[in-house]
Order: sequence, then C-alpha cells, then structure tokens
Amino acid sequence: MSARRPLYGWLTADAISLVGTRVSMIAIPWFVLTTTGSPTLTGLVALAEMLPLVVLKVLGGPVIDRVGARRVAITCDLGSVVVVGAIPLLHGADLLAFPVLLALVAVAGGLRGPGDAAKHALIPQLAATAEVPIERATGLSSTVERTATLLGAALAGALVTLVGAANALLVDAVSFGVAAAVLAWATVAMRPAGLVEEEERDPAPYLVQLREGWDFLRRDPVLLAITVMVALTNLLDAAWAAVLMPVWAKEYGAGAAGLGTVFAVFAGASALGSVCAAAWAARLPRFWVYLVAFLLAGAPRFAVFAYDSPAWLVGLVVVVGGFASGFLNPVLGAVIFERIPDPLLGRVSSLTTAMCWALMPFGGLLGGALVSWQGLTFAMLATGAAYFLVTMLPAVDPRWREIDRRPEPAPSLVE
Repeated sequence: MSARRPLYGWLTADAISLVGTRVSMIAIPWFVLTTTGSPTLTGLVALAEMLPLVVLKVLGGPVIDRVGARRVAITCDLGSVVVVGAIPLLHGADLLAFPVLLALVAVAGGLRGPGDAAKHALIPQLAATAEVPIERATGLSSTVERTATLLGAALAGALVTLVGAANALLVDAVSFGVAAAVLAWATVAMRPAGLVEEEERDPAPYLVQLREGWDFLRRDPVLLAITVMVALTNLLDAAWAAVLMPVWAKEYGAGAAGLGTVFAVFAGASALGSVCAAAWAARLPRFWVYLVAFLLAGAPRFAVFAYDSPAWLVGLVVVVGGFASGFLNPVLGAVIFERIPDPLLGRVSSLTTAMCWALMPFGGLLGGALVSWQGLTFAMLATGAAYFLVTMLPAVDPRWREIDRRPEPAPSLVE
C-alpha cells in the first residue's frame, strides 16, 4: 500500500484542487458580473486569467525539469492560496478596485498554468512507483477531473447562493492549501519527477532548454499530430459548450435547467467511462479505442442538437457520447507520456498541454459567428462536420498506428 500512497495522495490532492478551481470558474465571473454589471468586463477578466495560464504553461516547462514537478506544484498551490484568498479579503475591506482584481486574477492564472503542468508531469513517476499501467494512472486522473467538474459546479452554485460569490472564493483558496499539504505528505519520500542530481543537470541556458522542448515535439509526428488534433477539438468543444448549447437551450425551450442537466449527465457518463478506461485501457487496442470513442463522442451530439430532437434521443446520445469520451484522455495521455524522455518531460508535456488549450478562448467567438451568420442548425452541423474530419483523419494516416506500440515493461523498482 505504501508504494501506492503517492498515486492515491496525488489523486486526492488533485481532486481537492480541481473542485476549488471549478468553484472559482463560476464564482469569479458571477462576482464580476454582479459587482460591475458589465459583460464586457466579465469577459476581460476571463481573458486575464486564461492568457497567462497558457503562456506560463509553456514557459514553466524548463523550470519543472530543473527544479522538479513536485516542488513546482506545491509552490504554485501555496502561492494560489494567497492570491485567490486576497480577492474576497480585499473586497470585504472595500479595497478591491477593478484593476486590482484584474491583476490578482492574472497572477492566479499565471500560477495555475505551471502548477497544473507540474502535477500532470508527475503521472509517469507516480504510475511507476505504484507499479500500475500508465493507462490506469491517466484513467484515474481523468475520472477525478470529470468528477470534480460535476461536483465543483454543484458546490459553486450552492456556495454562491448561500454565502455570495466573493466568499465562495475563500473555498477555492483553502482548497489550494489543503491540496498542497496532501501532495507534500503523500510524495515526501518520492524523488521529484524530472529532478536530476547536480552533476547530471543539463547546463544549457533556459532559452535553449525551452527550444529543446519545441524541437523534440516538432520532430515527433505522432506527438505533434495528437497535440494539434486536441487543440482543434478543444476549440470546437468550447464553441459547442459556450455558445451553441446555450442557444439550443433557449431556442428549443430547455432553459438553464435543461442545459445544466445535459452537461451534468455528459460529465457523469464521462467519469464512468474514465473508470472503465482505468481498468481496461491497458489491454485494449489504442488506435481502435481512439476511433470508436471519437465516432461516438463527437459528431452525433452536434447532429442531435442541431434540431428539436426528442428527449430520448438526446439522452441516448449524451450518455453514450459521454461514456465514450471518458476513454480518450487516458489513452492519449498514456501515448504522450510514453513518447517523452524523462529529462524533457516537464518542458514537452507543458508545451503540449499549453498548445491544447491555446485555441479554447476563441471557441466562443467561433460559435457566436456561426450562429449569427446562418443560425443554430447550420452552426451545429458545420461544427460537427469539422469535428468529424479532425478526429477521423488518423484513420487514413498510417503514422497514427504507432499509438498501439507500448514500451517494454521496466524491471520492478519496488521490493
């Protein structure tokens, strides 16, 4: 059991941190909207958080490799306690001018970027220490993420209603502190991932190390293809969730309750799929899992929401698509980690996750433009067609067959 304590502790810490982050994702926009009354300023705050998050994910990669993922993750979480906690405290003291809020949110995003990347970079070593297949570790991680999304959204709604948006942010601040403490305790005896002895340390300057990460990524066609594909699907998913689905709920009378139910059912089914992936994915052919999962989770949901479809069909597509989507992150995450050498793990994994996130802020703009141009049905079908093309291109690209290649099992390091 002691060999698996770092993995289970990391999952617990990640769950706590993610629930708090999901609370802030609802509480901060609501706080800005209710205190300023301006949707424009609310969007500006969202941009202020997302931009440094993506940029520092990239720039933090060499630091993770030099200092160690564990140290970076704990340090960023402790810094987030101070920054996020300052928002409700300054608001209570009537000292929170909008430029101050903007700065605090930007710093919070800047801490979350490398912090999340560092936690992500710990996965290969956690799996090796626990002696479990990497698909199981990525599957459990995906399960935690999707469950936290579901619970965090429900908790945010309750907290904002009961104590107000500003006070709800105190929960987010506390969650970072608890997550840092749990992670520090669980991994205290584990050598930080990516950290090497002084005599083994890469002496190259920071910018050279940063370029080495990009050079490795662009030379690996499979890794680069996965990154580009996920970036494009994240863009289309953001358009679907941020604009197309709210418009569907309004036009067809589902309302906010119906919209929330669709998202909750999809997240729940996806969490169940991730649990199954954690148990079975190590024995399944990755290439076919990828194709079937995207066939079920992608185009059908765009098609069914393009029209006023019956409730039973909507429910079927949401449940099946959500369950299938739960297999994607565990499989693709395992492939990514297996293709990155340990000395480059921090900078390359940070770069890939940052690229995957880079287009998401533009999803709302894309969805809004399509709906304004030709209406909801066209927007849903066009986005679904693009999703199908992006995700099915690997079916005719033989290089993608390499994702079925698994490394030889390493000798056991735990007695």
